[in-house]
Amino acid sequence: MTDYHNLINQLSQAGIDSPRLEARLLLADVLKCDVSSSEIFNTDLTENEKETLRLLIDRRIIKKEPLDKILGHKEFYKYNFSVNHNVLSPRPDTEILLEEAINLASNKKVSVLDLGTGSGCILLSLLKENPKSEGVGVDISEEALQIAQKNAKALNVEKKVKWLNLDWFKSDFLQKINAQFDLIVSNPPYIPNKDIAQLEDEVKLYDPLYALSGGEDGLDSYRRIAELAPSLLKEGGYILLECGIGQAQLVADIFMKNNLSFCKILKDLQNIERCVILKK
Repeated sequence: MTDYHNLINQLSQAGIDSPRLEARLLLADVLKCDVSSSEIFNTDLTENEKETLRLLIDRRIIKKEPLDKILGHKEFYKYNFSVNHNVLSPRPDTEILLEEAINLASNKKVSVLDLGTGSGCILLSLLKENPKSEGVGVDISEEALQIAQKNAKALNVEKKVKWLNLDWFKSDFLQKINAQFDLIVSNPPYIPNKDIAQLEDEVKLYDPLYALSGGEDGLDSYRRIAELAPSLLKEGGYILLECGIGQAQLVADIFMKNNLSFCKILKDLQNIERCVILKK
């Protein structure tokens, strides 16, 4: 049996959802070849390569480390983003928010603010799709911003974006931003603190806690962003927010109390209300 088929069996027995895909990605990493290369299916690994693969399997199966954190990159929308333990792994559900932001920007000259930018996947995809746009990415983590900066350079949009290491709960936040935007996008922390212990190991052990923890009811960041949004948005500007299961209407209500107009709620691929859109 080839290393490829052996690996599929190991991953499958460990309950990995996509064992064939993960086997190809892990072997491509070990062999330093493209994931579609025929080498993956019929190359006998050297002893060194077998040891490298064994360590990767240990991280994936025993330690439950997410594949993208092992490989150091993750596909999101049309692009490949560097990731590490300092940023939330980009998720397909967030593409719903991004696609709506791209539609709203629709090749107009727009300024975009990304609150809690992490890897930069939302903001940078938008800047890449809309050549006339420019943006500001804000994150509380300096380490996260270093990853975002690396991704901006890889996508060749680094001249269109500015990074700010800020905490939106601080009283001088608006003063430090000192600008208004056509679009605000945000995937803030929204897990209620009591629920974090119940999350899958891949999330709670490897995504940064500050990017998950939304306070007692999961809505702390939305309340604060809702206070800030009227000052940060230009007249006619939009804010797009990702939220957790069962939170969409609560989030919409919080922002409407701060004088923003409700536009719509979008559902993700699992039919969960995932993205709230409002307008100033």
